[in-house]
This record gives sequence, structure tokens and C-alpha cells, in this order.
Amino acid sequence: MNDYLADAAENRTVDAPSATFTYRRMGPRGAVPLVLLNRVRGTIDWWDPALLDRLAAEHDVIVFDDIGVGYSTGTPRDSVEGLADGAIEFIEALGLVEVDLLGWTLGGTVAQHVALKRPDLVRKLVLAASNPGGRVPGAPTPNERVRTTMTKPEVTGEDLVYLFFPETDTGRTAGREYLNRVAARLASRGPGVSEAAGQGQITAIGKDASVPFEQVQAELESIRQPVLYATGVQDAMIPALAAFTAVQHLADATLVAYSDAGHAFLFQHANDFAFQVTNFLAT
Repeated sequence: MNDYLADAAENRTVDAPSATFTYRRMGPRGAVPLVLLNRVRGTIDWWDPALLDRLAAEHDVIVFDDIGVGYSTGTPRDSVEGLADGAIEFIEALGLVEVDLLGWTLGGTVAQHVALKRPDLVRKLVLAASNPGGRVPGAPTPNERVRTTMTKPEVTGEDLVYLFFPETDTGRTAGREYLNRVAARLASRGPGVSEAAGQGQITAIGKDASVPFEQVQAELESIRQPVLYATGVQDAMIPALAAFTAVQHLADATLVAYSDAGHAFLFQHANDFAFQVTNFLAT
């Protein structure tokens, strides 16, 4: 098993009105911090240490659990707006006045809402495998197996490989390599995501999906920050069409697509994605 600096990052806590947040911070200080926002049923233990190490080589990287999720206390939220409020609380509790945000899947939708609520707080946005909100015009009907798998009471490693990586030899190999990389953190048996928190996140996705796309389009058009939108062409959970559609309504957007990857392209292609993020944040 490889040794990753991210695996040695200690758990820290900060108190805020709604929760005591648990977070990890790594990389050089001094520049604008890069705050990562996570997926459904994901805690800070599930971030790929290979990606974190590559990002933290040049950035002040912060990962955290939102209100009532994983290591953090408080009552779990059941809307994207509530999760965004939690992220804002956390950022302010750390005393940060400006951040870059990298949101993966649900975390990307939350990051978008943070930028809408507090544009003064966000310098740049990186949205990975993210749904901009609403029902994207022309998007295929969600796969029933995907929905059933992601809402199972206990999601296994093989379930995650199915959800996050293509059903190809290369994809399955990448998925199992990812599971091996997160194994060190998971071996400590830290808190998972409670049923209430997981259901709240799934409810949040359902609420967000019901928003008229005309409203989503207006929200996208109001975002003035530069945005790096990235997607896996073989994403079984959020079709790549969502990213292609979103960038058409953003004032300053760059689109990156990985043809051989799915929902977890950022782990399958950690080196290249970190390179893309670093270049984007530097310009």
C-alpha cells in the first residue's frame, strides 16, 4: 500500500452556531484556500488521498464534513440550500474571507449555491460530476439500477465501483485501486453517514431535481466567478450532458471531459485532474 501525506493529516474541529465541524487541512498556507465539498454519503475518509496529495502540493486544501455528517455534529440538512448554509458556516468559522471551492457530485451543486448565496466569499469554482440543478433538457431517464444502488441501506465497495466507474476492465480496475487507496483511512473505522444524514442528502437531490430549469439557467447566468466544469463521459449517475448544458449558461466557464471515465473521473485521472485544477486556479 502506498504512503500518502493526506493519510497523516490530523482531524481538527471548529465550533459554529449549528455544529462542531471536523476537518483536515494540508498543503502550503498563504494563498486562497481550496475547500472541497463531498458526495452523498461521503465523509472526509472517502476522499482519494492520491488526489489530495497532488492538490496539496501547491494548494492549501481543506476537506470537511457538513452539518450532521460523519465526524461533524448537528442536525443533518435535507436541502441543497441547507447544505450550502452549512458550508458557509464552516468557512466563516475558520475565519476565511475568500476561498476556492471544489465540489464533487452533490458537493458541486452545493458549491454552486454557496457562490449564489455568498458571491463575495468565492473566488473560483471547480464543479466535478455535478448537476447544475433541475431536470437538464434532453437528459436520459435515470437508470433504475443506479437509483436502487445509491439508496441501499448499506452500499458496498462493489456498489461504489459500479456507481463511480465505467463497466469496463479499465474502469473496474480503477475503481478497485481507488478502494485500496482509501482503505487506510477507512480502517480506523471513523463514523459513517447516519441514516438521517444520508436520507437528508437524497431528499436534497430530489428537491433540487424538481426546480424548473428556467430558474437554474437564470442562476447559472448570475454566477460571475470563473468555473472549471469537469465530467466523465461514461458517468452513470449524472450524464455528461449536464456539464455541457451548464457551461452554455455560465459567463466564464471551462469544460474538461474524460472519455474513458465516469462519476469518479477525478480519482481515475487524479494526476491530470489535479493538473487541470492547479492551472485553472493559477490563472
